[in-house]
Amino acid sequence: MPRYYFDISDGDVTTTDTEGQEMSIDEARQEAIGVLPQLAKDVLPDGDTRTFVSYVRDEEGSGIFRAKLTLRAEWLIDPSKR
Repeated sequence: MPRYYFDISDGDVTTTDTEGQEMSIDEARQEAIGVLPQLAKDVLPDGDTRTFVSYVRDEEGSGIFRAKLTLRAEWLIDPSKR
């Protein structure tokens, strides 16, 4: 079974996977997408917008898949008047 590596960026810090995981290419895609909501939950944005990215590399180190999740926070009212 092939080994895939998952590099994660929260907009400030990028973590490079040096161990990888053996799985199918479809499982690698699911893993890359599935990690993003938890990352967004754990890393609160410093501003109003933050983009989280997971990159999948194959055993040769070539990028094969990328998933992005953008978190955008915006007031619909003037919060100082509440």
